Amino acid sequence: MMYDRMQEMSRQEMEKIHDAAMDLLKTTGVAFNDKEALEIFKDNGFKVEGTTVFFEESAVQKALETAPKRFTVHARNPEKNVEIGEDDFVFLPGYGAPFVMDAKGNERQASMEDYDNFCKLIQTSPYIDMNGWMMVEPADMPHQTVHLDLNLSNMLLCDKPFMGSPVSRQGALDGIEMAGILWGGKKNIMDKTVSVSLINSLSPLQFSDEMIGSLIELARHNQACVVASLIMAGGSGPVTLGGVIALQNAEILAGITLAQLVRPGAPVIYGSTSSAMDMKTGALSIGAPELSKNIHLVAQMARFYNLPSRSGGGLTDSLCTDAQAGAESALALYTAATSGINFILHACGILGSYIAMSFEKFLVDEELCGMVRNMIKPVALTDEAIDLDIIKQVGIGGQYLTHPKTFQLCRTEFYMPSLMSRKNKDAWAKAGKQHIYQIAEDKVAQRLAAYERPDIDPDIEKQLTDFVEKRKNQ
Repeated sequence: MMYDRMQEMSRQEMEKIHDAAMDLLKTTGVAFNDKEALEIFKDNGFKVEGTTVFFEESAVQKALETAPKRFTVHARNPEKNVEIGEDDFVFLPGYGAPFVMDAKGNERQASMEDYDNFCKLIQTSPYIDMNGWMMVEPADMPHQTVHLDLNLSNMLLCDKPFMGSPVSRQGALDGIEMAGILWGGKKNIMDKTVSVSLINSLSPLQFSDEMIGSLIELARHNQACVVASLIMAGGSGPVTLGGVIALQNAEILAGITLAQLVRPGAPVIYGSTSSAMDMKTGALSIGAPELSKNIHLVAQMARFYNLPSRSGGGLTDSLCTDAQAGAESALALYTAATSGINFILHACGILGSYIAMSFEKFLVDEELCGMVRNMIKPVALTDEAIDLDIIKQVGIGGQYLTHPKTFQLCRTEFYMPSLMSRKNKDAWAKAGKQHIYQIAEDKVAQRLAAYERPDIDPDIEKQLTDFVEKRKNQ
């Protein structure tokens, strides 16, 4: 029997959350600030008053029946395709930070060069499965067209699957056009998911025109959407986590229903990164234990609906790569992985409640990802692994260090850290008494220096760069 001291909801408790969400959707409704979305709901028999849409449970259930429980995200390098759903999960980098924080805690505005460098770290990462979107917001690029440059960097600097552009309806369409070029024509991606985009609700109970316009276009083109809620408990949502779970459930199901109305079978992910508002500062706390409790319950509600799930990963309120950052990030990342979350965003790099990305913390978090992957890998309990003959052979008081099997497996049997120090005091002192952020600082430089851009057809690269230039000049 599986045992976990974190709260496992009973079937009755999950139905209670579901019923509360259905009540909200039917009686209070959700506001969709997009004309086409309202027309889609009206055409499918939903009650619409102004921008508010009211949902019957039967319509939500019908949508849930068509949403896939797992799907493939294709990479331009097919060896790096990923599966999302059921027991499969992916780690992704941080998202949406306007600043970069260095190892000494100094903050500066992010640049396009920073964005490109994060793409390079992702490409060379052994544990990050997908490229992200807007790991940082470059302040040195025009706001109106920066999404084109981010898409281009994602496609040229990394051959892993990537997140798409949900900045606006046009931004989503630009990303789809560029993905079409990458796959030899838009028709080739209409039945093939090649991107995942983040669609956030505007709590409580609203969706902005940018998010909903993006969701409609992405679903229409069979590109996956994470429909996610970020509620500050006590601020933009109830102060109780029970109320937060019910409210975010209503918002997420409303967005998923729209995606399925646009295109039945469009891949969607049930997501949340809600947490507590710090009552002393009024700020969102993503290092709070309430974040991890929400992650654990979100994974269960997603399974209740047979949907893939999304949460945050290496999240912290700390403003530097210190012990607080390590502890908070490890707790959230471990909770997400062991709770069964399928799409673990913000696995690497975030500092200060999303305000900054750190190259050094990216590497520290990356090490955590490797350790967590190792921890959840089942221990082999076969005759070969137990190897009773060797234990009998060594017998009472013997040693295993020089046994041939130890030599055979000594480099592969255990997780080998690249940052975490296991030196004794003398060796640590001789090496300069370096802290982990100092080791990470050196390794960032080494990783970037050794980076090699993945090959791409020169004609496709030219088509992509021409498209970006053309759109910038329109």
